[in-house]
Amino acid sequence: MKYVFVFAWCLVSGISFAQQKTIGIFKNNKDIGKPINAGGASYDEATQSYTLKGAGYNIWFERDEFNYLYNKIGGDFIITANFEFIGKGTDPHRKIGLMVRESEDEKAAGINATLHGDGLTVLQWRELRGAFMRDPEDEIFPPKFNYTIMQLERVGKNIIMRAAHPGEPLQMLGSHTLNSLKDSVLVGLFISSHNKDVVEQARVWNVRIDRPVPDNYNPGKEGWIGCRLETMNVFDGKRKVIYEKNGRFEAPNWMTDGKKLLINMDGSLYTVPVEGGEPQKLNTGSANRLNNDHVISFNGKMIAISNHREGATGGGSAVYVLPVEGGEPRLITEETPSYLHGWAPNNKEVVYVATRPDNPTYDIYKKTIDGKSKEVMLTNTAKNEHVDGCEYSPDGKYIYYNGSQSGTMQIWRMKPDGTGHEQLTFDQYNNWFPHISPDGKWIAYISFPYDIPVNSHPSYKRVTLKLMPTAGGAPKVIAYLYGGQGTINVPSWSPDSKSIAFVSNSGK
Repeated sequence: MKYVFVFAWCLVSGISFAQQKTIGIFKNNKDIGKPINAGGASYDEATQSYTLKGAGYNIWFERDEFNYLYNKIGGDFIITANFEFIGKGTDPHRKIGLMVRESEDEKAAGINATLHGDGLTVLQWRELRGAFMRDPEDEIFPPKFNYTIMQLERVGKNIIMRAAHPGEPLQMLGSHTLNSLKDSVLVGLFISSHNKDVVEQARVWNVRIDRPVPDNYNPGKEGWIGCRLETMNVFDGKRKVIYEKNGRFEAPNWMTDGKKLLINMDGSLYTVPVEGGEPQKLNTGSANRLNNDHVISFNGKMIAISNHREGATGGGSAVYVLPVEGGEPRLITEETPSYLHGWAPNNKEVVYVATRPDNPTYDIYKKTIDGKSKEVMLTNTAKNEHVDGCEYSPDGKYIYYNGSQSGTMQIWRMKPDGTGHEQLTFDQYNNWFPHISPDGKWIAYISFPYDIPVNSHPSYKRVTLKLMPTAGGAPKVIAYLYGGQGTINVPSWSPDSKSIAFVSNSGK
């Protein structure tokens, strides 16, 4: 099967309603049920958003009329998108949303995550071809209205609906098992005007179709699943895919010139233009076993990296520094394992997490890069505790990190001398890798589900990216994605403090 996502820059450009072979990530667009007014769909390559238009009497009873933008997909999947109607509209029951359908037949069995014009949000289904959809037997009504972010996940024959209001975590609104569901189904976006004489329009963005893997998936044996390099404006939540690969890459930094991103791939570093393009390898000399820890100094002149030293103990990861334009790296930490996470604003020292022979749990250390001083341990974890993701604030007043001393992995900060530990997040999620915006006002971080091991940050999970003020205040969700390890391990803010870069995942 071809990879579900295709490069945005390879798609048919423009936003006309012409019958295009592909429209964004979708291969098919069709009016279902022969509505008397034609619908259509378009894709704006610049914003990676969709405009839907469609008519039709309804999606109900024994047959449907609507416009459908879709792909044929076999096996399990997750489809997620943001929705909004365009214009005031005619009928309060006009509909947009996500659909899983057995065929293009107007009477086909299927299930829909539906937002109505009046804000009603429901999960609706037709059990068998030609069966009458019944009210309330064939739908689930959540207690809230106006969900503009919706998700459908297929697990075997079970379809799960989740939804959220902007800034909130996805909530499970219900699920239904369609026993007649075949392996290959139609999956995509729909619009129906609920009035055969009217054409309605809607806008859809952040559309992602992910192919999850089983919890016991072994990438070492079965191969790494695909990756997307994405950028996002953290204030409006609009995301763009700028590079994809049917394989693994991780952990983007935003270069200080604002024009390129830096990623780890196949043990090396590569730069990728922010507007998209092919990666270019950065010279790291003899260091060719890099992991996903690489950080650019505040003055933009140096890169610190974690590279695995052949024959070293504890996995062999050691911290090195090299010029930002590339060159032979210089070793900073003799002892291993040492995993880099941040620079000090003075550009003279780095912070990292490490274990040592007399200290088997991970702690945060700092060390100058001139080689003239010993490393300084800043935390003192107890048995079963873990700390990670240490990063200085731009003003040098704090080191932010994630730690599990409360029993849940949460975001913390401390003074640079290791005193004054302060917990900043308090929720059921496992929160990792706090990254501070260059202007010092915001913290972006990743939240893992509450049901994973507290000290683990695995790949291939339904995770969220969150944003909170450094001055204090509640966090809000800014992105819903399939990812985890490698998504946002390193500082990834744009120089103007408006955007972040991250990696999301999807299988074949």
